[in-house]
Amino acid sequence: MPTFSYTALDSEGRKQQGELDASDRDHAARQLQRRGLLILQLRQGSRLLRSGKARSVFQPVELITITQQLTTLLSAGQPLDRALRTVLKNVRRPAAQAVLERVREQVKAGLPLSQALEEHPGSFSPFYTSLVRAGEAGGVLEATLGQLAGYLEQSHKLRGEVINALIYPAFLVIGVVGSLALLLAYVVPQFVPIFQDLGVPIPLVTRAVLAMGEFVNAWGLACLLTLFGAGWLGLAARRDPRRRVAQDLRLWRNRLFGPLLQRLETARLARTLGTLLSNSVTLLGSLAIGREVSANHALREHVERTTDQVRQGSSLSLALSAEALLPELALQMIEVGEQSGTLGAMLLKVADVYDLEAKRTIDRLLAALVPTLTIVMAVMVAAIMLAIMLPLMSLTSNI
Repeated sequence: MPTFSYTALDSEGRKQQGELDASDRDHAARQLQRRGLLILQLRQGSRLLRSGKARSVFQPVELITITQQLTTLLSAGQPLDRALRTVLKNVRRPAAQAVLERVREQVKAGLPLSQALEEHPGSFSPFYTSLVRAGEAGGVLEATLGQLAGYLEQSHKLRGEVINALIYPAFLVIGVVGSLALLLAYVVPQFVPIFQDLGVPIPLVTRAVLAMGEFVNAWGLACLLTLFGAGWLGLAARRDPRRRVAQDLRLWRNRLFGPLLQRLETARLARTLGTLLSNSVTLLGSLAIGREVSANHALREHVERTTDQVRQGSSLSLALSAEALLPELALQMIEVGEQSGTLGAMLLKVADVYDLEAKRTIDRLLAALVPTLTIVMAVMVAAIMLAIMLPLMSLTSNI
């Protein structure tokens, strides 16, 4: 009898992993459902025989396109098997084609789409498969896929905006640091013998710049290696869960970048929970998936503690407000959603609000950062040039 490995949530939202023997996949799923478990992943084969974490074969834009095309075809009345075959023709990369072809074959053999997707957990997240399963259960798969495509597109768009916004400041910082290093390490030292031969008094600012040039020339490489070493040690320290949570908490409360991080993570968590709840996934199940979606480990720990409190009977807004991590406005909106019975819709509104706030925060940071870096570079270059010119001007005045 085949062995199946599973990941599921119990009635209290706790994640469970294990293995069971069953005649086929449907039999295994029925066994888990009789236990009252919400299936997140069910795969044939022992977990012990698989090592490593599977990577997604789909690029973000590719998965968005596939989901959108499936939505359109199903809404037009196409059977799922034919819709998958049509989508498959538009997929170019062989690895992605192989996964999608395997999904189509399993659907053609009679498996629900959600179970076929669960066979590829690296390519389809628990969030993705849970929404598909909810859509199948409610008979609204095409509408659910449309919501899923919108969620993926919004997340990808926001991530792209953040990356694009940071590209120019990053290049500007590299340019500033590189220019100063070049001036101090190679240009300034060329004037040392000239000033010594002239025998003129060297001003304090010139002596300071010459000393900086000598330091960079002698210890610049060592400083660079030290910075790389410190970065490597910082990454190594993140392997310790407690240090990782502490680092993320400090970043969360950082005065400069903390507000942006809070808005981004609040929007992501709210959109995940809102989308899941709007598709009839339980609150405990939604919180378990929302915890995995969060990129900040301090927020993950907070969501886990929130899940425990909700399991014990607390409301979501009260549990989330136990720690001052999420913005006050978000907590108030969640409370209103609970009181009005529209928690899912209200969470989606929270996500829209903080997506917009995150974009405004990025714009404000750029509006302040770019001119500041430009002024810093201009002042430092002017100081170096002044340090070089002062002795020459002193010599000219003495002639």
